[in-house]
Amino acid sequence: MQLLQLTGVLYCNAQLTDPWGIEIPRIPGVMNVEVVTSGHCWIEIEGQAPVFMPQGSLVLIPRGNRHKLRGNPGDNTTRLEDVPVERIGDRFENMRFGGGGRLTQVTYYGVRFDPYLADRLIRLLPEMLHLRTHVDDGSWLQSTIRFIAQEARQRLPGSETVITRLADVLVIQAIRAWIESAREEEHGWIVALHDRQIGKALSLMHRQPERDWRVDTLAREIGMSRSGFSARFTALVGEPVLQYLTGLRMQLAHRELLETSDTLARIAERVGYQSEPAFNRAFKRVVGIPPGAVRTRQAHHDPGDISPG
Repeated sequence: MQLLQLTGVLYCNAQLTDPWGIEIPRIPGVMNVEVVTSGHCWIEIEGQAPVFMPQGSLVLIPRGNRHKLRGNPGDNTTRLEDVPVERIGDRFENMRFGGGGRLTQVTYYGVRFDPYLADRLIRLLPEMLHLRTHVDDGSWLQSTIRFIAQEARQRLPGSETVITRLADVLVIQAIRAWIESAREEEHGWIVALHDRQIGKALSLMHRQPERDWRVDTLAREIGMSRSGFSARFTALVGEPVLQYLTGLRMQLAHRELLETSDTLARIAERVGYQSEPAFNRAFKRVVGIPPGAVRTRQAHHDPGDISPG
Protein backbone atom coordinates (compact mmCIF):
# COMPACT_ATOMS: atom_id res chain seq x y z
CA MET A 1 0.00 0.00 0.00
CA GLN A 2 3.02 2.28 0.32
CA LEU A 3 2.87 2.78 -3.45
CA LEU A 4 -0.64 4.26 -3.43
CA GLN A 5 0.41 7.89 -3.38
CA LEU A 6 -2.68 9.94 -2.58
CA THR A 7 -3.30 13.54 -3.63
CA GLY A 8 -6.29 15.32 -2.14
CA VAL A 9 -8.27 17.29 -4.69
CA LEU A 10 -11.11 18.67 -2.55
CA TYR A 11 -12.44 18.38 0.97
CA CYS A 12 -15.98 19.48 1.84
CA ASN A 13 -17.81 19.48 5.17
CA ALA A 14 -21.54 19.42 4.36
CA GLN A 15 -24.37 20.20 6.78
CA LEU A 16 -27.57 19.05 5.08
CA THR A 17 -31.12 19.50 6.38
CA ASP A 18 -34.27 17.71 5.19
CA PRO A 19 -35.47 17.75 2.53
CA TRP A 20 -32.32 17.74 0.42
CA GLY A 21 -30.69 15.97 -2.50
CA ILE A 22 -27.44 16.55 -4.38
CA GLU A 23 -26.42 15.14 -7.76
CA ILE A 24 -22.64 14.72 -7.95
CA PRO A 25 -21.31 14.66 -11.55
CA ARG A 26 -18.86 12.17 -12.94
CA ILE A 27 -15.31 13.31 -12.17
CA PRO A 28 -12.84 11.28 -14.28
CA GLY A 29 -9.65 10.34 -12.49
CA VAL A 30 -10.98 11.23 -9.03
CA MET A 31 -12.17 8.78 -6.39
CA ASN A 32 -15.08 10.13 -4.34
CA VAL A 33 -15.00 9.41 -0.61
CA GLU A 34 -18.14 10.24 1.38
CA VAL A 35 -18.52 9.76 5.13
CA VAL A 36 -21.70 10.22 7.19
CA THR A 37 -20.51 11.74 10.46
CA SER A 38 -24.02 12.33 11.87
CA GLY A 39 -27.59 11.60 10.82
CA HIS A 40 -28.29 9.39 7.80
CA CYS A 41 -28.91 9.59 4.06
CA TRP A 42 -29.29 7.52 0.90
CA ILE A 43 -26.86 7.13 -1.98
CA GLU A 44 -27.78 6.15 -5.53
CA ILE A 45 -25.46 5.18 -8.35
CA GLU A 46 -26.72 4.35 -11.84
CA GLY A 47 -27.68 0.74 -12.31
CA GLN A 48 -27.82 -0.05 -8.58
CA ALA A 49 -30.51 0.10 -5.92
CA PRO A 50 -30.33 3.01 -3.45
CA VAL A 51 -28.18 2.27 -0.39
CA PHE A 52 -29.01 3.47 3.12
CA MET A 53 -26.11 5.23 4.85
CA PRO A 54 -26.51 5.56 8.63
CA GLN A 55 -24.09 7.48 10.81
CA GLY A 56 -20.66 5.89 10.58
CA SER A 57 -20.98 4.91 6.91
CA LEU A 58 -18.14 5.30 4.44
CA VAL A 59 -18.63 5.07 0.67
CA LEU A 60 -15.94 5.05 -2.01
CA ILE A 61 -16.90 5.73 -5.63
CA PRO A 62 -13.62 4.52 -7.20
CA ARG A 63 -14.23 5.67 -10.77
CA GLY A 64 -15.85 8.99 -9.88
CA ASN A 65 -19.17 7.97 -11.44
CA ARG A 66 -22.22 10.23 -11.30
CA HIS A 67 -24.31 9.56 -8.20
CA LYS A 68 -26.91 11.14 -5.94
CA LEU A 69 -27.13 11.74 -2.21
CA ARG A 70 -30.58 12.31 -0.66
CA GLY A 71 -31.89 12.85 2.82
CA ASN A 72 -34.79 10.52 2.05
CA PRO A 73 -35.82 8.51 -1.02
CA GLY A 74 -37.75 10.76 -3.38
CA ASP A 75 -36.21 14.07 -2.24
CA ASN A 76 -35.52 16.31 -5.22
CA THR A 77 -31.86 16.72 -6.17
CA THR A 78 -29.84 19.80 -7.07
CA ARG A 79 -26.70 19.66 -9.19
CA LEU A 80 -23.57 19.95 -7.09
CA GLU A 81 -22.34 22.92 -9.08
CA ASP A 82 -25.55 24.81 -8.20
CA VAL A 83 -25.19 24.32 -4.43
CA PRO A 84 -23.59 27.33 -2.68
CA VAL A 85 -20.44 26.70 -0.65
CA GLU A 86 -18.16 28.66 1.65
CA ARG A 87 -14.56 28.31 0.51
CA ILE A 88 -12.05 28.06 3.35
CA GLY A 89 -8.93 27.41 1.25
CA ASP A 90 -7.86 26.19 -2.16
CA ARG A 91 -9.19 22.69 -1.50
CA PHE A 92 -11.35 23.09 1.58
CA GLU A 93 -14.98 24.21 1.73
CA ASN A 94 -18.11 24.16 3.89
CA MET A 95 -21.61 23.53 2.57
CA ARG A 96 -24.96 24.30 4.23
CA PHE A 97 -27.93 23.17 2.19
CA GLY A 98 -31.49 21.95 2.53
CA GLY A 99 -34.93 22.78 3.86
CA GLY A 100 -34.17 23.26 7.56
CA GLY A 101 -35.34 19.90 8.91
CA ARG A 102 -33.40 16.94 10.33
CA LEU A 103 -29.61 17.46 10.12
CA THR A 104 -27.21 15.10 8.36
CA GLN A 105 -23.49 15.84 8.20
CA VAL A 106 -21.43 14.37 5.37
CA THR A 107 -17.74 14.86 4.73
CA TYR A 108 -16.64 14.59 1.10
CA TYR A 109 -13.08 13.99 -0.07
CA GLY A 110 -11.89 13.80 -3.66
CA VAL A 111 -8.61 11.96 -4.14
CA ARG A 112 -6.26 11.06 -6.98
CA PHE A 113 -3.77 8.19 -6.99
CA ASP A 114 -0.43 7.59 -8.61
CA PRO A 115 -1.79 7.31 -12.18
CA TYR A 116 -0.20 4.03 -13.19
CA LEU A 117 -1.22 2.18 -10.05
CA ALA A 118 -4.63 3.84 -9.93
CA ASP A 119 -5.71 2.48 -13.30
CA ARG A 120 -4.89 -1.06 -12.26
CA LEU A 121 -6.40 -0.77 -8.80
CA ILE A 122 -9.60 0.93 -9.89
CA ARG A 123 -10.31 -1.76 -12.47
CA LEU A 124 -10.53 -4.25 -9.61
CA LEU A 125 -12.70 -2.25 -7.21
CA PRO A 126 -16.50 -2.39 -7.37
CA GLU A 127 -18.55 0.56 -8.69
CA MET A 128 -19.29 1.48 -5.09
CA LEU A 129 -17.55 0.28 -1.94
CA HIS A 130 -19.71 0.73 1.17
CA LEU A 131 -18.47 0.21 4.73
CA ARG A 132 -20.53 0.86 7.84
CA THR A 133 -20.03 0.68 11.60
CA HIS A 134 -22.12 1.08 14.70
CA VAL A 135 -21.72 4.41 16.43
CA ASP A 136 -19.82 3.05 19.44
CA ASP A 137 -18.16 -0.09 18.12
CA GLY A 138 -14.63 1.26 18.59
CA SER A 139 -13.51 0.22 15.10
CA TRP A 140 -10.80 1.98 13.09
CA LEU A 141 -13.51 3.37 10.81
CA GLN A 142 -15.61 4.83 13.59
CA SER A 143 -12.55 6.22 15.38
CA THR A 144 -11.29 7.94 12.24
CA ILE A 145 -14.74 9.29 11.39
CA ARG A 146 -15.03 10.66 14.94
CA PHE A 147 -11.68 12.45 14.56
CA ILE A 148 -12.73 13.94 11.21
CA ALA A 149 -16.03 15.18 12.65
CA GLN A 150 -14.21 16.72 15.61
CA GLU A 151 -11.67 18.52 13.41
CA ALA A 152 -14.40 19.78 11.07
CA ARG A 153 -16.43 21.07 14.02
CA GLN A 154 -13.59 22.79 15.90
CA ARG A 155 -11.79 24.24 12.85
CA LEU A 156 -8.55 24.73 14.74
CA PRO A 157 -5.32 25.85 13.02
CA GLY A 158 -4.09 23.00 10.84
CA SER A 159 -7.50 21.30 10.66
CA GLU A 160 -7.38 21.14 6.86
CA THR A 161 -4.10 19.21 6.97
CA VAL A 162 -5.31 16.89 9.73
CA ILE A 163 -8.57 16.11 7.92
CA THR A 164 -6.75 15.46 4.66
CA ARG A 165 -4.42 12.96 6.36
CA LEU A 166 -7.31 11.25 8.13
CA ALA A 167 -9.21 10.98 4.85
CA ASP A 168 -6.14 9.33 3.32
CA VAL A 169 -6.24 6.80 6.15
CA LEU A 170 -9.91 6.11 5.41
CA VAL A 171 -9.19 5.37 1.76
CA ILE A 172 -6.29 3.02 2.48
CA GLN A 173 -8.13 1.22 5.26
CA ALA A 174 -11.28 0.85 3.15
CA ILE A 175 -9.31 -0.71 0.31
CA ARG A 176 -7.53 -2.99 2.78
CA ALA A 177 -10.90 -4.10 4.15
CA TRP A 178 -12.11 -4.87 0.63
CA ILE A 179 -8.96 -6.84 -0.17
CA GLU A 180 -9.41 -8.92 2.99
CA SER A 181 -13.05 -9.67 2.25
CA ALA A 182 -12.85 -10.16 -1.53
CA ARG A 183 -12.25 -13.51 -3.18
CA GLU A 184 -8.63 -14.21 -4.13
CA GLU A 185 -9.39 -14.13 -7.86
CA GLU A 186 -10.66 -10.56 -7.47
CA HIS A 187 -7.32 -9.34 -6.07
CA GLY A 188 -5.38 -9.66 -9.31
CA TRP A 189 -2.01 -7.95 -9.29
CA ILE A 190 -2.72 -6.13 -6.00
CA VAL A 191 -1.44 -9.25 -4.23
CA ALA A 192 1.98 -8.21 -5.57
CA LEU A 193 1.91 -5.08 -3.42
CA HIS A 194 1.75 -7.25 -0.33
CA ASP A 195 4.46 -9.66 -1.46
CA ARG A 196 7.61 -8.73 0.44
CA GLN A 197 10.02 -9.14 -2.49
CA ILE A 198 7.85 -8.22 -5.48
CA GLY A 199 6.36 -5.32 -3.54
CA LYS A 200 9.88 -4.04 -2.90
CA ALA A 201 10.74 -4.32 -6.61
CA LEU A 202 7.63 -2.32 -7.51
CA SER A 203 8.54 0.29 -4.93
CA LEU A 204 12.07 0.62 -6.34
CA MET A 205 10.80 1.16 -9.88
CA HIS A 206 8.18 3.71 -8.84
CA ARG A 207 10.57 5.68 -6.65
CA GLN A 208 13.44 5.70 -9.15
CA PRO A 209 12.03 5.17 -12.66
CA GLU A 210 15.07 6.91 -14.15
CA ARG A 211 17.51 4.22 -13.02
CA ASP A 212 18.86 1.78 -15.56
CA TRP A 213 16.82 -1.08 -14.16
CA ARG A 214 17.33 -4.56 -15.56
CA VAL A 215 15.83 -7.82 -14.45
CA ASP A 216 19.08 -9.02 -12.91
CA THR A 217 19.77 -5.76 -11.02
CA LEU A 218 16.27 -5.69 -9.56
CA ALA A 219 16.58 -9.36 -8.62
CA ARG A 220 19.82 -8.65 -6.74
CA GLU A 221 18.23 -5.69 -4.93
CA ILE A 222 15.45 -7.87 -3.52
CA GLY A 223 17.54 -10.97 -2.91
CA MET A 224 16.13 -13.31 -5.56
CA SER A 225 17.55 -15.19 -8.51
CA ARG A 226 16.94 -13.64 -11.92
CA SER A 227 14.76 -16.50 -13.13
CA GLY A 228 12.83 -16.79 -9.87
CA PHE A 229 12.17 -13.06 -9.74
CA SER A 230 11.11 -12.87 -13.39
CA ALA A 231 8.68 -15.76 -13.05
CA ARG A 232 7.18 -14.56 -9.78
CA PHE A 233 6.80 -10.96 -10.98
CA THR A 234 4.97 -12.04 -14.15
CA ALA A 235 2.72 -14.41 -12.19
CA LEU A 236 1.69 -11.77 -9.65
CA VAL A 237 1.68 -8.59 -11.72
CA GLY A 238 0.41 -10.10 -14.97
CA GLU A 239 3.19 -8.91 -17.26
CA PRO A 240 7.01 -9.15 -17.50
CA VAL A 241 9.21 -6.84 -15.44
CA LEU A 242 10.53 -4.65 -18.26
CA GLN A 243 7.11 -4.34 -19.89
CA TYR A 244 5.73 -3.06 -16.60
CA LEU A 245 8.65 -0.64 -16.22
CA THR A 246 8.16 0.75 -19.73
CA GLY A 247 4.46 1.27 -19.11
CA LEU A 248 5.20 3.06 -15.83
CA ARG A 249 7.75 5.34 -17.49
CA MET A 250 5.36 6.25 -20.31
CA GLN A 251 2.58 7.03 -17.84
CA LEU A 252 4.92 9.33 -15.91
CA ALA A 253 6.10 10.95 -19.14
CA HIS A 254 2.49 11.47 -20.24
CA ARG A 255 1.78 13.33 -17.01
CA GLU A 256 4.93 15.43 -17.40
CA LEU A 257 3.92 16.37 -20.93
CA LEU A 258 0.56 17.60 -19.71
CA GLU A 259 1.68 19.31 -16.52
CA THR A 260 5.04 20.86 -17.44
CA SER A 261 6.60 22.79 -20.29
CA ASP A 262 9.89 20.90 -20.05
CA THR A 263 11.61 19.76 -23.22
CA LEU A 264 11.18 16.21 -24.48
CA ALA A 265 14.86 15.59 -23.80
CA ARG A 266 14.51 16.56 -20.15
CA ILE A 267 11.36 14.46 -19.69
CA ALA A 268 13.03 11.53 -21.43
CA GLU A 269 15.96 11.72 -19.02
CA ARG A 270 13.69 11.87 -15.98
CA VAL A 271 12.00 8.61 -16.98
CA GLY A 272 15.21 6.75 -17.77
CA TYR A 273 16.03 7.50 -21.43
CA GLN A 274 19.33 9.11 -22.35
CA SER A 275 18.31 9.23 -26.01
CA GLU A 276 15.35 11.37 -27.05
CA PRO A 277 14.73 9.28 -30.23
CA ALA A 278 14.62 6.09 -28.13
CA PHE A 279 12.13 7.76 -25.78
CA ASN A 280 10.01 8.91 -28.72
CA ARG A 281 9.88 5.39 -30.17
CA ALA A 282 8.98 3.82 -26.84
CA PHE A 283 6.29 6.41 -26.15
CA LYS A 284 4.66 5.97 -29.55
CA ARG A 285 4.77 2.18 -29.22
CA VAL A 286 3.04 2.23 -25.83
CA VAL A 287 0.70 5.22 -26.16
CA GLY A 288 0.03 5.08 -29.89
CA ILE A 289 1.02 8.69 -30.65
CA PRO A 290 4.31 10.63 -30.46
CA PRO A 291 4.93 12.58 -27.24
CA GLY A 292 4.66 15.89 -29.09
CA ALA A 293 1.11 15.03 -30.11
CA VAL A 294 0.06 14.89 -26.44
CA ARG A 295 0.72 18.59 -26.07
CA THR A 296 -1.00 19.31 -29.38
CA ARG A 297 -4.10 17.55 -28.09
CA GLN A 298 -3.91 19.46 -24.84
CA ALA A 299 -3.77 22.75 -26.74
CA HIS A 300 -7.05 21.74 -28.39
CA HIS A 301 -8.55 20.72 -24.99
CA ASP A 302 -8.36 17.02 -25.79
CA PRO A 303 -5.61 15.54 -23.58
CA GLY A 304 -6.58 11.99 -24.45
CA ASP A 305 -5.97 9.04 -22.18
CA ILE A 306 -3.28 6.51 -21.48
CA SER A 307 -3.86 3.18 -19.85
CA PRO A 308 -1.30 0.55 -19.01
CA GLY A 309 -1.58 -2.74 -20.77
